[in-house]
Amino acid sequence: MLSSFSGAARRLAAVLVGLAFLVGAAAFVAPARAHEGHDHGSAQAAPASPTTPRVAVSSDLYEAVGIVRGERLTLYLDRFGSNEPVTDARITVTLGGEGELAAEPGPDGTYVASSPKLDGHGPLEVVLSVTGPPGDDLLIGTLNLPADAATAASAPPAGRMLQIAGRAVPLLYVVAGLALAAGFLLGLAARARRRLVPPAGLTLVAILATTALAFAHEGHDHGEAAALRASGQPAGDRPERLSDGSVFLPKASQRILEVRTVLTKAATAERSTTLIGRVIADPNRSGLVQSITGGRVTAPRGGNLPQLGQEVRRGDVLAVVEAPIIAADRATLAEKVGDIEQQTALAEARLARARRLLATGAGTTVAVSDAELEVEGLRRRGEAVREIRASPEVLRAPVDGVLAASRVVAGQVVAAQDILFQIVDPKSLFVEAVLFHESDMPTLGTDTASATTADAAHGAPLRLKYQGASRALQQQAVTVQFAIQDPPPTLSIGQPVTVVAPSGRPESGIVLPRDAVVRGGNGEPLVWLHAEPERFEPRLVRTEALDAGRVVVRSGLKEGERAVVRGADLVNQIR
Repeated sequence: MLSSFSGAARRLAAVLVGLAFLVGAAAFVAPARAHEGHDHGSAQAAPASPTTPRVAVSSDLYEAVGIVRGERLTLYLDRFGSNEPVTDARITVTLGGEGELAAEPGPDGTYVASSPKLDGHGPLEVVLSVTGPPGDDLLIGTLNLPADAATAASAPPAGRMLQIAGRAVPLLYVVAGLALAAGFLLGLAARARRRLVPPAGLTLVAILATTALAFAHEGHDHGEAAALRASGQPAGDRPERLSDGSVFLPKASQRILEVRTVLTKAATAERSTTLIGRVIADPNRSGLVQSITGGRVTAPRGGNLPQLGQEVRRGDVLAVVEAPIIAADRATLAEKVGDIEQQTALAEARLARARRLLATGAGTTVAVSDAELEVEGLRRRGEAVREIRASPEVLRAPVDGVLAASRVVAGQVVAAQDILFQIVDPKSLFVEAVLFHESDMPTLGTDTASATTADAAHGAPLRLKYQGASRALQQQAVTVQFAIQDPPPTLSIGQPVTVVAPSGRPESGIVLPRDAVVRGGNGEPLVWLHAEPERFEPRLVRTEALDAGRVVVRSGLKEGERAVVRGADLVNQIR
């Protein structure tokens, strides 16, 4: 009997401890519900919405977004397919089915309409009548204005709820359940030890546990902003990455980033072959300047050595090379010059004697002529020997063009056949590529204007024209040459390029510009889709190169979707 009474006493003590725990929880939950960020009573106004009230509507022609600030409605009107702003349209706004307002165009490409109804509360029907170059259209949407103060005050405070497994559960229910569970466990512990735990100590433990729960509740993110984040909606008017991976990008930011889109559709294109090449000079419009004998380089008389990028004309003097003479050759030349000078002196003496004899009548005219010819010949021989010893080699430009390379300075000693200058015509450049698959050669030979290349440094596509291919293998590859059509001034000789040439095999798929495909965080290729007027979704795709500026999407996209083709890399960077 005594044992039964003691067990009942222990169970009664456990129930009393649970009730004390519940009372302490209620005492601490009451102030917790009124902590900072929650509704403190009906006298305070309801918290403002994290996002500015807006309406988004679209049709086959237009896409419009209206943002409310006070009594002003700012409208952004774009083309639906390309996302290009429409700034020359006429818009009439009807609010709540009453009256018509003319939206005035603004200097920033927007339209503004004002009405006291925009400062009201609750849902408001908006009808936009648009007349513009793409056509006339009628857009209808609903503008959700903030609720009034009375409605907000009657709503249950957001701070009383906890998010558990994606559902909102009242905080009081959670605390009550924890209190009952704690009382049951304490009762089992008291029964197992065969002794009664002091109720005051258990009550103190319960109060401390409830206090920790109340303070932990302070750190939770709740309210309207948390609900928006949980539902994948933006919590402000700035660009941000949402929880589902999509991007919220306001219309104002879209215009700053110049985001453009296209409607995807299936097309048939010619499959391409990728070749590795480099830029070379046109052999008929370029030239090399070399020295035949070698020697010391000096600037032209009365000028300077030409600078890189300088335009030159055919025949212009670029530099002068003074040929070196070794000691043995110098002695031989000196001996030769001395011998010629001696013979010249003797010939001049014979000429003078022949002229005196002719004057006295003892000589003949023939003897005088022979002496004159001998003297003239010896003088020419002396001048030729002196020129060999002293005259430099003059280097001239072989063609018209621009100086692309200069490898000399004044006073430099160069060897024979060294390349000193390179002259090219910047308007006539070639691309030399290597081809490892000879099966593509017939296609390259018949197609004369469809090959393109991507400038490795600037990514600018270039148009090429097939010129020819070698009949001898170089490192197990065939050399193919293309002429660049209208080369840009930024192109340089020797610059590596990637040539994408047609292979003659047709391919079907969705064709997009290369700029539309970006890399995600894991390195996989993706395309950004314009899912809603201010929301963009990433889509993983599988692509193949079509040419230097386009790709074929094999999987990941469907026809009729709006893919971002300009500004995709900027959208991809939003976090």
